[in-house]
Amino acid sequence: MNIDSWKQAWETNNIGFHKSKPHPQLVKYFKALNLVRGSRIFLPLCGKTLDIGWLLSQGVQVTGIEISQLAIEQLFQELGVVPKITVHGKVSRYSASDIDIYMGDVFNLSKDVLGEVDAIYDRAALVALPDELRIKYTKHLMEITDAAPQLVITFEYDQSLKSGPPFSVDADELDRLFKDTYTLALLETYTLPGGMRGKHAATENIWQLKSEREA
Repeated sequence: MNIDSWKQAWETNNIGFHKSKPHPQLVKYFKALNLVRGSRIFLPLCGKTLDIGWLLSQGVQVTGIEISQLAIEQLFQELGVVPKITVHGKVSRYSASDIDIYMGDVFNLSKDVLGEVDAIYDRAALVALPDELRIKYTKHLMEITDAAPQLVITFEYDQSLKSGPPFSVDADELDRLFKDTYTLALLETYTLPGGMRGKHAATENIWQLKSEREA
């Protein structure tokens, strides 16, 4: 899905990917990140996920990036807060207490603008990108976050049966993308109820990526 298609999905409310509750595996494995109150967690390609409100309730600061202005506006409306908007080069920042959401292309978000983060929660970013962009994305992500520890959710299914997104990202690819920087641990894998889009057998996996920062 390209940027224009993603924006159109929000404008037409074609957002079946948006879940009505926080992801249960985030709730289950959040403590694996060993964050203390006030830590800052980064959510790339965040949409208006309810994971954000849940994370705020855990006493951490949330920052994210999202290309759709509509998604960001709806997020803050649902949180019941009015953001302050500032422009930082090619991205705009929507800020309120304990939350900063950048509007723009993730590749236009710099380390200086993002600031320090303590962890990354990637629920739907890596799997949203086609394979030719995933290498570029992971290198950029590690650069702007100083290789912060991660929780990453992926899917595995027969890609020949369905074009993404979400794309299938298996353990071998995850290893190729991150092994030089992180130690990878599969926390849980389970059969996706109903399969991918209700048609094709699929598994959903949650990974913990430990970095040298945790040593």
